[in-house]
Amino acid sequence: MQVPCIRQAKEMGFYVIAVDMNPDAIGLQYADEKVIISTLDIPAVVDAAKKIKVDGIITLCTDPAVRTVAAVGEALNIPAISVENSFKVTDKIKMRETLREHGVPVPYFCKAKNETEFYKAIREILNSGYKCIVKPADNSGSRGVILLDRYDKKSLHDAYVYSKEYSRSGDVVVEEFMEGPEVCVETLNYDGVCYPIQITDKLTTGAPYFVEMGHSQPSMLPADVQADILRVAVACNMALGNCNGSSCTEIIATKDGAKVVEMGARLAGDYMTSDLVPLSTGVNMIESIIKIAFGEKPDCEHKFEKASAIRFLVTEEGVIKSISGLKAAESVPGVIRVGIDRKIGERAVKIRNSLDRVGYVIAQADTPLNAIKVCEEAMSKIQIEIEKDC
Repeated sequence: MQVPCIRQAKEMGFYVIAVDMNPDAIGLQYADEKVIISTLDIPAVVDAAKKIKVDGIITLCTDPAVRTVAAVGEALNIPAISVENSFKVTDKIKMRETLREHGVPVPYFCKAKNETEFYKAIREILNSGYKCIVKPADNSGSRGVILLDRYDKKSLHDAYVYSKEYSRSGDVVVEEFMEGPEVCVETLNYDGVCYPIQITDKLTTGAPYFVEMGHSQPSMLPADVQADILRVAVACNMALGNCNGSSCTEIIATKDGAKVVEMGARLAGDYMTSDLVPLSTGVNMIESIIKIAFGEKPDCEHKFEKASAIRFLVTEEGVIKSISGLKAAESVPGVIRVGIDRKIGERAVKIRNSLDRVGYVIAQADTPLNAIKVCEEAMSKIQIEIEKDC
């Protein structure tokens, strides 16, 4: 997901330094210079940035590196979210506490640092009349997220262990399960002003893991619901001090109004901002955040009003024996790109988080429904042969 930014920056004439602990990381081959350091090793990245004397720093589509970006920004006095606010936007507990303090609508939630607190949190949410959904305090991509449908001791223990496994801090969040359509609001933030660019409708696997399996733009929700969503998204960004950069604010339109699921102080993943936003609005989100990183105002104006969609491929579990029909899928009118994320010989697994998906189709059309139809037609032409487990 970082590759489009590296390419865009080079097209704009910048010298690009890419940082990754894996010397074989795909983004390193596109950069002018590579530094083999973990993006989570903040002191080492800050030290490298000082030695190189970088003029700007960016991360795309990944929450943990937001804290690193903030630290480098503070150390070199270059535009970035503050260190204090970087912790608020990358910890679901701190985020919810801050939003609640500022009157931004959030779900009823409780934090749990250990299993005893987890059981107490479960009882508190249930006694408030809600179903419980459990999440790690500091991860993304639906990792460690599970909706509870059973509350016996074993089921609760298994849910706690599963969610905690994905929590870097070890903390988990238990919160009310919000019902209603889920969207993501893509924004650009410059000099203390939040500019909403697009609202994305989401399609997920549903319970228990809620992995995102498709997106479409613009939103098809009623105008008054969209207005409420945009109001809450802007308030969320301002409350969390996200004044320079971008955001993807996940919101559920409940019967009580829009409520924040969470906000990422970076561009949305799943090709939403790298592909879908430019296809539906003409706004180059990646170019915009590069400009913001150098203290320049981005161009937030829509160039046109079209529609775009992405759908992710679903297969049975087992070893992938063959993949065919890709050229036929690519030839469907309106298809922009077909991507396969698994190789022949690799395993296709049950979808529990976004890394388990095997591929995708991106399309552009005149309406969201037509863009979705293009994706579905293209996917129908792709055959993935699976050798099932015995």
